[in-house]
Amino acid sequence: MKIRLVMLGKTRRLEVRALVDDYMARIRRFAEVELTELREDSAASLRKLTLDPAATVVLLDDAGKHQTSAQFARWLGETRDRGTREIVFLCGAAEGFPEALRRRATQKLSLSSLTFSHELARAMLTEQIYRAFATLAGHPYPK
Repeated sequence: MKIRLVMLGKTRRLEVRALVDDYMARIRRFAEVELTELREDSAASLRKLTLDPAATVVLLDDAGKHQTSAQFARWLGETRDRGTREIVFLCGAAEGFPEALRRRATQKLSLSSLTFSHELARAMLTEQIYRAFATLAGHPYPK
């Protein structure tokens, strides 16, 4: 299974970038993972973005579904076990994603009821994906 993270805008803060990079390396132990950062102000970069029609597309949205880490891990495991080849997580900037991409999402996920910067949300998303895979593998990390 491939995990694809599509981020609108760059991760500029070095400490956040280091966290994202660390969790991306950890996720690679369990699945293929790819991170794509798109320019926020470039309609051309959004047009170039291609999503596999068979992919499960998850939009990070404050109005999305709230899950515990255990529920998220269970969902990820079930999605993987059903033979899903690709999960795409869309993580927008402050204004979110354009409506056309929002409509492409098959699910919406909220990381918290609290508001976080889009850069911090990226680090939290990668940590939760790693936590889910570690939970599924019986790794002691989640404890």
